[in-house]
Amino acid sequence: MDTTSCVVTGAARGIGRGIAELMVARGHRVVVTDVDAEGAERTAREIGAAAGLGQDVRDASSHTEVAAEAASHGDLVAWFSNAGVGDDGALVDLTDDQVRRLVEVNLLGAVWSTRAALAAFGPRGGDLVLTASLSGLGPVPGLSLYAATKAAVVSLATSVSMEAPRGVRVHALLPDGVDTALVAQMRPDGNAKRLVTSGGRMLTVEETAQAAVDLVGSRRVLRTLPGWRGAAMRAGQLAPSLSRPAIAAFALQGRRRLR
Repeated sequence: MDTTSCVVTGAARGIGRGIAELMVARGHRVVVTDVDAEGAERTAREIGAAAGLGQDVRDASSHTEVAAEAASHGDLVAWFSNAGVGDDGALVDLTDDQVRRLVEVNLLGAVWSTRAALAAFGPRGGDLVLTASLSGLGPVPGLSLYAATKAAVVSLATSVSMEAPRGVRVHALLPDGVDTALVAQMRPDGNAKRLVTSGGRMLTVEETAQAAVDLVGSRRVLRTLPGWRGAAMRAGQLAPSLSRPAIAAFALQGRRRLR
């Protein structure tokens, strides 16, 4: 019997759990990881995953240990680097600890995941899917540092996709606001919350997880969700000095929706 394994980080809840459930349904032996060790173990039991492990993605060595655990369950063929944090607020208002955590979890965590996955994929190759964000494509006042880390993840994916050996595919998913705890915990009167909710209906965990899993086996490097928001964000990136009125309009629209 051909047994394959898969890793999903940040999977105790939210998008990560949704991805893990779908990969279990596809027949993979899934290793669920999360900084919340109890949550990871509980999720693994509930969805029928192979293992649930506590993992702080800021620890480089933890990714090697996770890769070894996955290999013990079958050939590693997919790795979803999904763990992330989303402290919002103007850059000058973030604490030193928040700055450090955003950079180390969102960017360094993705880097360590990428290195571990590329080293662990066998001769049959595999897929690495990085959870980025639409905010990585343009200006998002109120989420400046979060957006910067996600822009770096987008850049990482595009460059490493060209470095990866034959048979290894690298992807990044760039969703708009998703109905998760990360968004729910944003400051209710903050600019970030208004902008994230300005696009209308929030994305569901299920459709976002499905989009991530759909990248497996494809040659697509970047996927924005929804596509039209990606085009709008790229326009802001090309002319940030001209996008201030549009950002203000989006924020106003978001404030109205929140009301």
